[in-house]
Amino acid sequence: MLMGKYQNSIDAKGRMIVPAKYREELGYRCVVTRGMDKCLYIYPMVQWEKFMEKLAKLPTADANARAFVRHFYANAVEGDIDKQGRLGIPQELREYANIEKDLVTVGLLDKIEIWSRKEWSEAEEEAELSPNNIAAQMAEYGI
Repeated sequence: MLMGKYQNSIDAKGRMIVPAKYREELGYRCVVTRGMDKCLYIYPMVQWEKFMEKLAKLPTADANARAFVRHFYANAVEGDIDKQGRLGIPQELREYANIEKDLVTVGLLDKIEIWSRKEWSEAEEEAELSPNNIAAQMAEYGI
């Protein structure tokens, strides 16, 4: 299970060092794609395949379903983690997530989120402003 939060940065070649704890789960091959909330997702290959199976079952006649699938598929790239633990993040994906240098990686059960530090700070602030709303929503989900 992927969990925890780490601060990191992108080097001049567009690579980030994947935290060692995450590498154990990811192995040497993964998929990087657009996430939600202006972040990126890194999926271990096994989890990506499970996610793709779910997406493949969505109705192709539904415009929202097509847009959702397109959001992930069209922007997905397979990546290799090198022996130093580095993973290249394509420029287009870095631009989508507003990642210039400093970033935050967040383990989120079956995937990793990559955030620019600025976007992460704003998302955390927003979540702190509405804890009652979040708690109410989680209660609706049975949590």
